[in-house]
Amino acid sequence: MQKEAATQDRKRGVILAVIISGAIVALFNQTLLNTALPRLMEDFQITTSTAQWVVTIYMLVNGVLIPTTAFLLQKFTTRQLFMAAMSLFALGTLLCGIAPVFGMMLVGRMVQAAGAGILMPLMTNVIFYLYPKEQRGQAMGLVGIAMVFAPAIGPTLSGWIVEHFTWHVLFFMILPIAIVVLIVSFFVLKNVTETTTPKLDVWGVVFSTIGFGGLLYGFSSAGEYGWGSRMVLVPIFIGLISLAIFVIRQLRIEHSLLEFRIFTSPTYALAVLISLMVFMSLYSGMILLPVYMQNILGFSPMESGLLLLPGSIVMGIMSPITGRLFDKYGARWLAIIGLVITIVTTYFLTKLTLHTTFWYLVTIYMIRSFGLSMLMMPVMTAGLNSLPLHLNSHGTAMSNTINAVGGAIGTALFVSVMSSRAETHTADFIREHQLNPADPAQLQRATLEGMTMGTNDAFMVAVFFAVCALVLALFLREKNNEKLDGIRIERKAPQPS
Repeated sequence: MQKEAATQDRKRGVILAVIISGAIVALFNQTLLNTALPRLMEDFQITTSTAQWVVTIYMLVNGVLIPTTAFLLQKFTTRQLFMAAMSLFALGTLLCGIAPVFGMMLVGRMVQAAGAGILMPLMTNVIFYLYPKEQRGQAMGLVGIAMVFAPAIGPTLSGWIVEHFTWHVLFFMILPIAIVVLIVSFFVLKNVTETTTPKLDVWGVVFSTIGFGGLLYGFSSAGEYGWGSRMVLVPIFIGLISLAIFVIRQLRIEHSLLEFRIFTSPTYALAVLISLMVFMSLYSGMILLPVYMQNILGFSPMESGLLLLPGSIVMGIMSPITGRLFDKYGARWLAIIGLVITIVTTYFLTKLTLHTTFWYLVTIYMIRSFGLSMLMMPVMTAGLNSLPLHLNSHGTAMSNTINAVGGAIGTALFVSVMSSRAETHTADFIREHQLNPADPAQLQRATLEGMTMGTNDAFMVAVFFAVCALVLALFLREKNNEKLDGIRIERKAPQPS
């Protein structure tokens, strides 16, 4: 009996290790360009609002693609999906590495994101099939180490590379790793999940793509055109209308792309909303701080990457600990404590000046990361645990979609708030101090002051999101919704490995 259990654990370990390896590469790539944005702005002669699209479009494609992953996870085997995802990711990495113009880099990032958009939901779904409910917190905690390890070293390593080499090296460093993972998966990866016979809702894909795409484009354009511009309001309006049609359609058709009835589980609904607010707050620090440190304080790309490293290491250390705490105590109190810490530390980031020290930023970001580590995995796991296993693919797809699009909109929102408010503060500073805009030295002083105050305003928005998440966490209760057991999905036997 013990021998069988040991053999089963080894098989689970091998499958999980391969899939986590793919996820590490994708996550490493997601944060790789954060500290390289100023260098891309210089090489391609583009603004901050334009440069942030290399981050935003990656998350947007994730958000647009992930609604289809519920269909893909039911239709195709673990091996088929993983190898297709890694192939797309490798191709996109190659395109980015050889990109001579900014437009080609965006295409490469879109292809990369198409692969990554499959990998993350696949990993979560596999864990919920491999492990019983009482062990999922610990399993997700171990996965959290891997999920934090890659983003932890990404900004620091990319900072060192762009300081000493061209940014092209960033992608040529990832490419061989992705290829090795792909080759290994061909030989060792086994099928885990059960397949079904779903029908693809083509119109659902169209409306969800227009909806999420419209919202993101509108938010992303706000920094460049202003919140009252048609370039902002029209895409947001079209996006909202398309999403409304998408949701109504999913509730009425027999073979839905996403099963929205899972939101009848209060625990799942609250978990998704809390995760959305947390992700938006998380990306504020990852995007704003490197730009603030390099463009305002004058730190090198490597130094701005080192700023993020201790906080990410803290999250990696805490991930298995919070996993065990979740299995023992649940997510509610972990979320409340974590959010209080996040609110306080994010508020401290609204007090930045031209003389803020490196160690102040490191300390605040590290404590903030400690708070965030108590939120992300426990809340997401609690939400998915409240669903029957046969609805897990829909729950995973839904939460990943909302988090990806929320992160993309959050990134665009924070950058646009920083940019628009920086212009206002700069003009106000020139007027209040009676500076001469024609004098380069005085104009530079006013610009730096304006950008700093604009960054503070953006972090205040992040505080608001964290406070909203805390209010929601107060109502978080963990129990299954038995009504969802009645939602059935037609199944067929698992395909052979």
